[in-house]
Amino acid sequence: MVSIERLTPPVHSVGESPVWRASESALYWVDIPARKVHRLHPESGATKSWVAPQMVACMAFAPDGKLVAGLETGIFSLTLRDDGTAEAKALAEPELPLPGMRFNDGRCDRQGRFWAGTMHMDMPGAYAVGGLYRYAAGSGLTGPLQRGLITQNGLAWSPSGDRMYLSDSHPKSRTVWVFDYDVREGTPSNKRLFVDMNQHPGRPDGAAVDVDGCYWTCANDAGQLLRFTPEGKLDRSIALPVKKPSMCAFGGKRFDTLYVTSIRPQSESDLVGQPDAGAVFAIRPGIQGLPEAEFGRMQ
Repeated sequence: MVSIERLTPPVHSVGESPVWRASESALYWVDIPARKVHRLHPESGATKSWVAPQMVACMAFAPDGKLVAGLETGIFSLTLRDDGTAEAKALAEPELPLPGMRFNDGRCDRQGRFWAGTMHMDMPGAYAVGGLYRYAAGSGLTGPLQRGLITQNGLAWSPSGDRMYLSDSHPKSRTVWVFDYDVREGTPSNKRLFVDMNQHPGRPDGAAVDVDGCYWTCANDAGQLLRFTPEGKLDRSIALPVKKPSMCAFGGKRFDTLYVTSIRPQSESDLVGQPDAGAVFAIRPGIQGLPEAEFGRMQ
């Protein structure tokens, strides 16, 4: 039986972007509407939080301990200060096609380039105006390298880094794509269907890749973690105690723990049967993952 442990109270409106920082043996994640970055040391249970000036949707560490993050208006450097604030310095603020947009899912490729996508915050409107951007040390922002996304999600790379995954989790899309990825140039090509989630439960939210090259996606609305082989075949599912898991990341000393964030619904009636919605969970699936590359540093 798979072990599932609740690590935090169920308080996160939109928990996202779990990042394991091995040098601290600590898990970081965000709550997007709260504009907060959180940290937990699982062994001691010690926690700390920082408030940013804008909503933080995704992030990756740089070697100096600062964060590269996707906020509302662009890519920023965040310094986590002792006073509980996250000082933000703009690195790149692209001209977005409509008001009411923000960055969403993002992480570094295996070579330390930061990738993040945008979305319109009016989900019912289903505006296909989201784009995918690359921010690299030395060359700055490039993109959008993909256009026409409604709710960009699911970024991940194969263990060798030569395959890139991307999803659109909006109910009108529910699609995961795979690309060939030029590790030297940092460019994706040969976009093709990887998984049609209309054939599976839930919507493909945040994702991670394990040592076998299998792709784990949070099946939002279905309360499951789904594992797909590199050929796009579903070979495992794990039921979760919440309906809206949002993103997963491997961590722990042996990278054999999947940390999963979740979303807490605003309506009390939607909490029936899932009182832990909005918590962060630790799952031990019996499979190892891979450390994420830091910004500007090759894995």
